[in-house]
Formats: sequence, C-alpha cells, structure tokens
Amino acid sequence: MFTIIDRYIIKKYLGTFGFMLGLLTIIVLVIDVQAKAPRIESNGFTVSEFLVNFYPYWILNLIITFMSILVFISVIFFTSRIANNTEIVAIISSGASFHRFARPYLITSGFIAIMALLLNHLVLPLANTKKNALEPYTYTAVSRDEFTGSSEVSTQLSKTEYIFLKSYNKKEKRGSGFLYQKFDKNHRLIYQLNASEFYWDKTKNQFVLSNYLEKTIKGDGTEKLGNGNSMDKSFGHPPEELFPDVLLGQNKTTPELLQFINREREKGNANLNTYLNELYQRTSMPVSVIILTFLGLSLSSQKKRGGLGLNLALGIALAFVFVFSFEVLKVVSENKTLTPLLAMWLPDIVFGPLALILYFKRANQ
Repeated sequence: MFTIIDRYIIKKYLGTFGFMLGLLTIIVLVIDVQAKAPRIESNGFTVSEFLVNFYPYWILNLIITFMSILVFISVIFFTSRIANNTEIVAIISSGASFHRFARPYLITSGFIAIMALLLNHLVLPLANTKKNALEPYTYTAVSRDEFTGSSEVSTQLSKTEYIFLKSYNKKEKRGSGFLYQKFDKNHRLIYQLNASEFYWDKTKNQFVLSNYLEKTIKGDGTEKLGNGNSMDKSFGHPPEELFPDVLLGQNKTTPELLQFINREREKGNANLNTYLNELYQRTSMPVSVIILTFLGLSLSSQKKRGGLGLNLALGIALAFVFVFSFEVLKVVSENKTLTPLLAMWLPDIVFGPLALILYFKRANQ
C-alpha cells in the first residue's frame, strides 16, 4: 500500500514530469514549425498538413529521445524544492530511512521505464513510419536528395548474389543501369542480367526490367545469351528491404527489426551497425530513466548553498552530456570502432555505478 508520503512524491514526480513534457512540446513545436515552414511550402505542402500528418509522430519521437533528460531535470527540480523546504529532513527525522524515502522514486521511474520500453519496441516504429515518409521534405535540398533523389546503389542478396544500380530513385522506385550477378562457391560468375531501365510493380511484387540482356555461363565455359524487351523478376523482397536507407530500422517494430538483421546477416551484409544501434538503444534508453532518477535524487536531496538554481544547472549539464554521448557513440559504432552493444549501453555502464555510489553516499549521511 502507498503511504501519504509515497503518494505525495509520486504526484510531485509525475506532475513535474508532465509539466516539463508539455512545456518542451510547445516550445520545440513552435520553433520547429517556424524554421521549417518555408521548406514545407516550397515542396508543395501546407503547414496545416504537416501539423496533422507529421508533427504528432515527430513529437512522439522527440519525447522518447529526450525522456531521460526530462526525467532527470524533473527529479532535480521537485526534489530540490522539497529539500529547500526541509521536507526531506522532516520525513527522515520521523523515522523513515532514506531508502524508504526513495521507494516512490523507484516505483515511478520503473513505471515510466516500462512505458518507454513498450513505446520504443512496439509503438514508436509505427509512428516513425508516418514521420519518416514526410521528414525529407523538411530538409535542405541537398539532404532531401539523399532520400527522394536518384543515386547509385548496390546491394548483396546472398553470399553469391549482387545487384548494382547505376541510378535509382527511392521515392519512385525506378531507375536505370540494372546489373544482377550470381557467382558459384568458387567465386566464378555463372549468371548475369543487365537491363537499361527498371521499376517496381507493386501489383505484381516484382521488378519490371526493360531492354534486358542475360548471360548464363556453363561449367565448360560456354555462354548462353538471351534478350528481350521486358522481363518480370523477383528477388524475394520489396525495394525497401533490398535497398534499405538509414531510416528503415526506425520504421520496424523490434520483432521485425530482428528478422531484418538476421536476414541481412545470412546474406553476408557486414554493414549492420546502424540497425543494431537502433535495436540496443530501444532498451538502454528506458533503463537510463531509472539510473538518472536516482542520480538526480542523490544530487538534489540535500539543502545546498545556491539552492535550486545550482542543482538545475548541474542537472541540465549532466543530462545533455548523457544524451549527447548516445549520439557520439552511434557515430563511433557506425565507424566500427566499438560494437553496437557496448556503444549503446556504455552511458548506462558509466552513469549506473556513479548513481549507485552517490545514492549510497547520500543514504549513509
């Protein structure tokens, strides 16, 4: 059963967190809409369309990304206030231990962490699908072309099969300069298919190749040639799976992402760190909610000279270091300097023991 103190702290925690959440949402939304409105309108959309079809999903992604910061600042803010009002001293003087005082912090942070886990693994990917469909139209022209323009693309279908595209437009799912090659176990070319133009036919779930030329190389070295005006060809997966971009991992629920990663490993794809970072961060970030809750409690539960302002300044600095470290470690992992598992858990590994040390130091005072 929750005591009056438990309910009081939980109410303070959730109330402050909700206020911070609402404040961040309003401020960031207004700033972002004003900054991106010219780009949105220059691409043939209206701001109102984006307010309905883009920003609700974008805000959910933003909330999950900065949830650790919001929790940390919220804990420091309301804990510093009750500490300055000597409420913590009164609670502990009544016979309650510091561990007992910290129980509602654990309950509330655990609840938020569980909700964040569910959102990260199952709900956020569905929101990202909506967000990522429109987000390129908020970028600069150069950045937008990476997602909506044409570029040279290559992919590995299996350990012996490759596709090379001289020009491919991801938005229109068509291009030119198609080349498919298949090798035997001795790395000898046994089949090659060229086409001048190609596009993805959604109704057939196949590529349609125009002006194709195919070459089959037999065991004795002789070649069999074939050509035609049109050919339907399936490679087992739609273009989004065959030619994935960096946003694909965000659009998949965790079961789907695991299947995709396993399939890419079977194909021999060694460039999976972007998707592995996404997978591991979905769990490590919610765990950080509990870590930062106890770090914030330990730093702000004593009345200090400088009061709330000093605690908030320290809290904001530490919180941004924590979240910024995730972004830096993503880049380090994608460059294969660290494994994705270590990179995405390293902030928790560093801040977790720090939070424990400070917590027990505070509890024993």
